[in-house]
This record gives sequence, structure tokens and C-alpha cells, in this order.
Amino acid sequence: MAYKRIRDLREDHDWSQTVLAEKLGMSQTGYSKYETGENDIPTQILIQLSRLYDTSIDYLLGETDQPKRYPK
Repeated sequence: MAYKRIRDLREDHDWSQTVLAEKLGMSQTGYSKYETGENDIPTQILIQLSRLYDTSIDYLLGETDQPKRYPK
């Protein structure tokens, strides 16, 4: 589920895998393995994605359908 959500969020922002990988400080190939489910997404990358998309990690992982982050 997380794999589909991160792909959908990236596409919603009109970012290529290459652009997003640059924002995360990694290679496009490495990032693409998260979208395909070949590699698990490390905690630090989940945190970065949560901040980039202004969404909760629970949403990224498919634990909730509520995309907004909890108040700080």
C-alpha cells in the first residue's frame, strides 16, 4: 500500500522519480525500488516524504486514509 501511495503522491505533484530522488538525496534507481516494493522504505526517507508532501507517515504506510499530519 505504501508503494502505491508514494507513487500517487509523486505524480500528484508532477514530479519525476529523478526529481524526487534529488530532493531525497539519493539515486533515481534507489527511489524507484521503494515505489515497486522491491526495497522497504527506511524511516528517515518516510520522514522526508512526510515533510515534502505535508502528510502523515501513517497515511504513507496505508494505516489511515486521512492524509493530513497531526498538529505539532
